[in-house]
Amino acid sequence: MTSDIREKQVTEYAGGNEMAAIAIKQIGYDLMGYYPITPSTQIAENLDEMRARGDTDLIMIAAEGEHSAAGICYGASVGGGRVINATSANGLLYALEQFPVQSGTRYPMVMNVACRTVSGPLSIKGDHSDIMYLLNAGWPILFAHTVQQVYDFNIIALRLAEQVRLPVAVAYDGFFTSHQKRRCLRFAEDRVVQRFIGSKREAYPFFDMENPVTVGSYMNEPDLINNRYQLHLAMRQADELIPKLFEEYGVLSGREYGKVEGYFREDAEELLVLLGSSYETAKEGVDKMRRNGKKAGAVTLNVLRPFPEKELFAACKTADTMLVADRQDSYGAGGGNLSIEVRAMMQKFGGHARIKSRVYGLGGRDFFAEDAERMLDLALDADSPDFDYYGVDPGAVRESAGQEGFFAPLTADRTKVGATTVQREVSGGVQVTGGSLNATTAVPKRLAPGHGACPGCGIPVNLNLLLRAIEDPVVLLFQTGCGMIVTTPYPKTSFKVPYLHNLFQNGAATLSGLAEICYRKQRKGELPPGDIIFVMVSGDGGMDIGMGSAIGTALRGHRLLIFEYDNGGYMNTGYQLSYSTPKGARSSTSHVGAKQYGKTFFHKDMPRIMAATGIPYVATAAESDPVDFIKKAAKAAFYARTEGTAYLKALSACPLNWNDAPATERKVIEAGVNCCFFPLYEIEQGAVRLSYAPDETGKKIPVADWLAMMGRTKHLCGEAYKEVADSLQREVDRRYERLKAESGKR
Repeated sequence: MTSDIREKQVTEYAGGNEMAAIAIKQIGYDLMGYYPITPSTQIAENLDEMRARGDTDLIMIAAEGEHSAAGICYGASVGGGRVINATSANGLLYALEQFPVQSGTRYPMVMNVACRTVSGPLSIKGDHSDIMYLLNAGWPILFAHTVQQVYDFNIIALRLAEQVRLPVAVAYDGFFTSHQKRRCLRFAEDRVVQRFIGSKREAYPFFDMENPVTVGSYMNEPDLINNRYQLHLAMRQADELIPKLFEEYGVLSGREYGKVEGYFREDAEELLVLLGSSYETAKEGVDKMRRNGKKAGAVTLNVLRPFPEKELFAACKTADTMLVADRQDSYGAGGGNLSIEVRAMMQKFGGHARIKSRVYGLGGRDFFAEDAERMLDLALDADSPDFDYYGVDPGAVRESAGQEGFFAPLTADRTKVGATTVQREVSGGVQVTGGSLNATTAVPKRLAPGHGACPGCGIPVNLNLLLRAIEDPVVLLFQTGCGMIVTTPYPKTSFKVPYLHNLFQNGAATLSGLAEICYRKQRKGELPPGDIIFVMVSGDGGMDIGMGSAIGTALRGHRLLIFEYDNGGYMNTGYQLSYSTPKGARSSTSHVGAKQYGKTFFHKDMPRIMAATGIPYVATAAESDPVDFIKKAAKAAFYARTEGTAYLKALSACPLNWNDAPATERKVIEAGVNCCFFPLYEIEQGAVRLSYAPDETGKKIPVADWLAMMGRTKHLCGEAYKEVADSLQREVDRRYERLKAESGKR
């Protein structure tokens, strides 16, 4: 750091996500549309905490998925707002079609990408397989390899975005740069940041009612190619502007950056080229090799788009051998995207170096100084292939022939024990007989012991109650969530039945395809006849981001069962608010403070939404009434087998994030039922039946009594938040009275 710093700065000991949030707060953005996804979620969490304290007036809109979050950001930017977003991995891919819309219509914004593995298989660790999908979206991309750069690049990015009228991404390594804390400098006063960025000027104000504009018109040739040419010119402008912004920021902060950064690259004969946090580690490896008399060096890119080909060539032109290390692969291309572009650059400018490439560090695999040394040695090894993977451990292949499974298969002759009987009534409904707890213990468990759920977690409890009621063979699909994560840590599984995982947003559609192909194979005689119950298990917000898929599946009427364990939040990512979180509840994206009381809107009534699709059976259940639960599960399975989609929802405890004692969860669930926050009812063939009326048995309690049992809502019982609790009580009463009226109990 130079000694002529012009503006006062203070030290922060923080991770990249925290420094991004600080920069966002200092800039004074207008709006953030977001959806929680690891490892970028901390940005929204930190900003919400600042908002609760009154440190920022940023509008934060929690979307039901990343695609909508990107749409929220686009709409706000069209309206002239300064807009920020943050995402990772599959979240970026889910929103991908929105990104060319943003750049093609030339509306600036900034998006942080905490880079992470794109699944499947599911992994939340850091590599670069997500950011490379953004290369062709028309967004300039700054790539930060230090925590300090995350802060600095966020400030520079908005200035760049508004001057060239393009959205800009700030990328950095998930869990490495995003979470690892470092000593950083930030400006002491927000006004310094705001003065550097300047005031926003709109070329075509959308809200100028005297001069209305149309955004995003339909285009054919030659207009479309002209539009793309203008985008190309804007990217060229960004290429010319970035060095000037780096220089100006350097005068302000004492930290001046270049598009490309090198370490001993001036005389390097062997050079390692790589992106992100690995560069800092590679420098240690270079130091060791230099001490051993080898002219080694390392190079990284601070700007990924526009690709800094001239600057990169200048940094690499002395090298005789180069190894380009990619934290992702462009499968079938003989290297990752960085390798491909470096090779093209060297060929274009006449570089003489022999280039090799290695894919490394996928799924967050650690990279050490010794790895950098080994890679540089590989570059010198004439016998090593030009392209390969680095750090691969050949796994043992299990030959299935002649080997027995861990469990005896749960065929129909083992599961049909006669514990529950479901019969069609003359009225058109169905009647369940049996279903006692003792009788259903004879149904073999599909979920093996040994899962990794937290003590007191309601997921395995609810799953076992559900599956005890189903005597037909079962096929399970789990959406991403706690239920999936704690039961399938590779190479182990907790399931004794066929199991499939797909992402939050597409579970029901995936299961519908699986079910239909099974039915087709049965009709053709390729599979044995017999009833299979296809069950999708959702929770942790899966019925937010996955609601569209679930509704589409229900409307089509596929024969399957959707089971939702409602734990009232995005628990698998550290408890952010979901649309089923109670109003006023504290979460990591609905903090409580002087300016905020927790979640600001009422919980979603998902059973009603599903009932509106006209499916034959919808019900709610709770572990506090296990016999009712089992009978409803048996009904749901019957309808899923014979008629179409059925939906069953259970209130599911999460002691870790509800902040209550694991041993008391059955009582907490019971109180949730008795206060009518979670009423027990069913909608069968359109007819509503209230299963349990606590007001008729003298067990009805105020909602506040239930809220007081959980740390996440206990604050609502005080005088300061009385109006919030009262509004929740009124809404719960309104919904319950409607239920009573529809079931003929009023």
